[in-house]
Parts: sequence; structure tokens; C-alpha cells
Amino acid sequence: MDSKHVLITGAAGYIGSMLTGVLLDRGDRVTAVDDLQFGGESLLAYWRHPGFCFIKGNITDARVTNPQLLAGVDAVVHLAAIVGFPACNAAGREHSWSVNVDGTRRVFEAADEAGVERFIFASTYSNYGVAEDGKPVTEESPLYPQSLYAETKIASEEYLIARAQDSHCAPLVFRFATLFGVSPRTRFDLIINQFVLEALTKKELMVYERGYSRSFVHVRDVASGVCLGLDAKLNRVRGAVYNLGGDSGNYTKDEIIALLQKHVDVRVTYKDISFEGDMRNVTVSFAKIREALGFEPLVTVEEGVVEVRDVIQQGVIKASGTTR
Repeated sequence: MDSKHVLITGAAGYIGSMLTGVLLDRGDRVTAVDDLQFGGESLLAYWRHPGFCFIKGNITDARVTNPQLLAGVDAVVHLAAIVGFPACNAAGREHSWSVNVDGTRRVFEAADEAGVERFIFASTYSNYGVAEDGKPVTEESPLYPQSLYAETKIASEEYLIARAQDSHCAPLVFRFATLFGVSPRTRFDLIINQFVLEALTKKELMVYERGYSRSFVHVRDVASGVCLGLDAKLNRVRGAVYNLGGDSGNYTKDEIIALLQKHVDVRVTYKDISFEGDMRNVTVSFAKIREALGFEPLVTVEEGVVEVRDVIQQGVIKASGTTR
């Protein structure tokens, strides 16, 4: 493929820092935008790369959403957001909506005005909530948001899809499964990474909603999926929505615990009570992305458990202060 100039918002984060390296490795140019709320060490390895440029800023700043900033950019990967229901709840509805929905609109409008070819939006399978009939959810399934976070993602999706036919810039929505694994900025507020960390540091786990089904995908596979979205023909991505993950990543919490106990000695206690939060009990179909873009994840959940265990046990990542 011809090399591209890709602007990534939220580039210092969990996905963005991984994606930056993947794009540079394949010969693309990357303009990384981040406000460095959680630091910028995840980008240091790229600092002297000739294809790398960094801009410090927040997507709520007019300077960052100035079309002149996007001149010569081929694609935007929009990752910047207040991520997850705890963070959105802490920020409040008004601020979460301003960043996640209005921020998406401003970045897209700037990209469209600047003549950017495509815009990839990071959404979430949290939008499906709790499946009523137990059947695998597809991109056409009803959405039942259980959190403010999911509500903001759905509103952003609706805006982008509505703009798909009247804009130069082609919007593409990826609904990511729950991520796991190590990246330059590893998160430990994600269920698999969190379980491994707590098993190693506390030697015990308290598990709620043990029978609930979730879908998981490694952060490196997400970066690979985004690359497919960057390279696909425009008629396959304009206004399209894809669940990003694979059938091999559909697990119940019980199955995750069984995998964990193969590799970490941990005592598990179950409490069958619900709690207020981002409720998800779904099995996700990934047939559409497999058939349309040829995406198949390469890293298994078990490999991810071992990977996270090893970097913690060997002190590569310190167990304290590693929540984002």
C-alpha cells in the first residue's frame, strides 16, 4: 500500500501508542495529538522517528480542530475520549458529552473541511448492553446502552453515519470488543488485565456476574484492524459499522477465570449480585468484518493472560500506578 499520513487523536493512550508504532513500522507518517493527561512516556520511543510528529492539545481546543492542522493528512483515527463508564460518571454528563460527542463532531468537521479522505472512529460493543434473546449481536442489532459512556458513543456514531453521504471525508465506525494485553501505555482497568494484576498482587479475586458473556480482543489486533480500515476501498468503509474482534474472543467470566487459574495461583470468590455500571452480557458476531475486510485476530486470550503475567512478574511494568 502507498504510505499515508495519519493523524491520531489520543495517541499517547492504550491503543494510540500501539497504533503509532505499527503505522510507523509499515512506513506511514503519524501526527500524534494528545493532551498528555496521563503522561507521554508511551510515545518516547518514536520521538526521533522521521515520520513522527507530536502536537500537544485537547480536542476541545479550537487550535486542535483547526482544518489547517489537518492539511495534507490522509486519514484521522479518532481515539481521544473520556473512556469508560467510571470516568464518564466522574466527569459528569455535560463534560462527557462535550468531549465525546461534540469533540468528535468538531474533529470530523475539521477533517472534512481539510479534505481528509477517511475518519476512523473508536466506538464500543458496550453499545449493545445486555442482549435480550441471547443470540450473537450483529451490527444491525438493537442498541441498549447501560451507561453514559455508551450513550456518548452511540450519539457520535449517529452523527457520523448521518454525515456519510454528504461529506468528502468517509467515516468508519469500529465497535471494539473489550481490549486486553500489553501496549506502551498498558491499562489495568480492563477486565483481563485487571484480573491478572489482582491475582498477582492480592492472590485473590472477587468476581461478580460470573456467567455473563463478554468479547475480548488484543490491543495489537485492534491496531491491525484499524490498519485494514485505513487501507480498504472507500466503498467498504464509508458510513460502515464493524464489530472489531473475533469469535475466539467470546468468553464468559467463568471461562476467563479458568484460563487465569492455569497460569496464576489465585483464590476466587463469587458474588452473584449486580451493580450499577456498564452492564454487558452479549456474544458478539464478527462475521461482517471477517468477510468485508478479512480481519481475524491473531493473539488469543490465553496468550494475553500470560503476556500480562510475565511483564508484571518480571518487573517490566510496576504493579502500582498503572491504571491508564
